[in-house]
Amino acid sequence: MDIKHYHTIYFLGAGGIGMSALVRYFLKSKKRVLGYDKTPSPLTRMLEDEGAKLHYEENLETIQNENLTPDTTLVVYTPAVPTDHLEYRYFLKNNFVILKRAEALGIITKEYKNIAVAGSHGKTTTSSLLAHLLGQRKGGVNAFLGGVEKHSNTNFFYSNSSEWVVTEADEFDRSFLQLSPHIAIITSIDADHLDIYGEYEVLLQSFYDFADLVSSDGSLLINGRLKSDFQGRYSFKTYGLQADDDYRGEIVDERSGIFHFSTPKQRYENLQVGISGYYNIENTVAVLAALSEAGFDLPELIPFLKTFEGNFRRFDVQCRGEKLFVDDYAHHPKELKSLITAVKNMYVGKRVLGIFQPHLYTRTRDLADGFVEALSMLDEVVLLPIYPAREKPIEGITSEWLLAQLPKMPKVLAQKEMLIEILENRSFDIVLTIGAGDIDRLVMPLKNWMLNKFDCK
Repeated sequence: MDIKHYHTIYFLGAGGIGMSALVRYFLKSKKRVLGYDKTPSPLTRMLEDEGAKLHYEENLETIQNENLTPDTTLVVYTPAVPTDHLEYRYFLKNNFVILKRAEALGIITKEYKNIAVAGSHGKTTTSSLLAHLLGQRKGGVNAFLGGVEKHSNTNFFYSNSSEWVVTEADEFDRSFLQLSPHIAIITSIDADHLDIYGEYEVLLQSFYDFADLVSSDGSLLINGRLKSDFQGRYSFKTYGLQADDDYRGEIVDERSGIFHFSTPKQRYENLQVGISGYYNIENTVAVLAALSEAGFDLPELIPFLKTFEGNFRRFDVQCRGEKLFVDDYAHHPKELKSLITAVKNMYVGKRVLGIFQPHLYTRTRDLADGFVEALSMLDEVVLLPIYPAREKPIEGITSEWLLAQLPKMPKVLAQKEMLIEILENRSFDIVLTIGAGDIDRLVMPLKNWMLNKFDCK
């Protein structure tokens, strides 16, 4: 379909991180952008400042007053919006064209050469670093990201002259199967979204289906740890930190982000990325591999690795000094393990307190053993109630249930409004806020408390 002939784009769920990138695209395309979101947020306020007209109550009168018509208005929605939503039902009943976010993104990006980054973990950092580096080139790049890149303070990069687009390829709801990648990166495949897929083998098959979409003259790059899963199925190249990877990194200093990088033809020594940690260096190797496969001049782009500041809510240091406070989006057991391992490796012997908000009842139920194993790596656990997102409660699946499965260790269940009071009586060197729900609303109050109480900035 041709999106260009629509004058107005209406968003149901405009404030989501993926949806907001599309909002920004259509604003840059000079479309009239309207929409609904459940609650106002700093991101929705930014969208309104940029020109979007948003409201926060299900209200058919609001729609009707805008005189929207099916021939001039396209509706884009997120699957997080329930099908009984009043506005969704109105648009369906009145024959508006309604697209899922992934469908709209797929249509838009068909016009470009697409570097698509998929994976259970690491795709936001990887795609953001790609956008950051390519954004330094003359002509820039287009990019739709799943997180706000700090250096540019946006999740959307726009260029009216670049033939390239970077997309974060989300496996949820099989969204990434709407894309047309020229180069695809697969960072990891771990059991997740089992409410959608049912079992790991079905999830794995969706990644195979994604790999099938890579153009015949393009490249498939996979993390070397996935080699056995893809061997004999596809032509691919591996990247990683192992000696037999086609694109290989060697860590020199994990804490400073210094590493060596080798392509099949060339070696670059003592590169430095602006974010630290094992997995961030591995993600950087993926980026350099993709840029090499795409034919970009690496020496032109490598100097900008140091200016990459990462994403908000990805190992996001809030204050550092007498105490350390890090905020992170981790919401899967593998991500929690990676985060806690990185902190323990970089700050040996320090007492780490983690504040974790589980995300989704189904994920908490299906991956409970993994969460228990990861959280047990902490010195102390503060557990918040499960953030439901799009789900209804499941009987018996609660944070109390999860907390009871943790071994004998300092642990407590907390309501959000009691958090600082609880921390007043705790001994720690490092605080981590962890989760993908609304725990981000606690970051600033907690940061202000720590700045006032401790010598950190």
